[in-house]
Amino acid sequence: MAFDPQSLRFNAQGLIPAIAQQDGTGEVLMMAWMNAEAVTKTLESGRVTYWSRSRKSFWVKGETSGHVQELVEMRVDCDRDCLLLIVRQTGPACHTNRRSCFYTAVQSGEEVEILTPID
Repeated sequence: MAFDPQSLRFNAQGLIPAIAQQDGTGEVLMMAWMNAEAVTKTLESGRVTYWSRSRKSFWVKGETSGHVQELVEMRVDCDRDCLLLIVRQTGPACHTNRRSCFYTAVQSGEEVEILTPID
């Protein structure tokens, strides 16, 4: 059965959350937004393409930084309103130069940094 991006449940802004996870390790790298065209571009090119809400334009991960996300597999959740992207990440995934955007944790009621920037 062919996949139709229009079968996904997008929010009122035409977007769907997409979680990027490292192939092989399961490490959660980041969350960003995609629209139907970004989903299609990602599937066609194999390079993960997001929709930037602030710039109102497509954002091919790594296009300027070189920190590319190569798509291994796209998974759709049971409600069809969230995507899980299994990727091969080159370099840091976060714009703060950390491996993951999830670099702080709440421990004993305090927010602490658990990942430092990559040099």
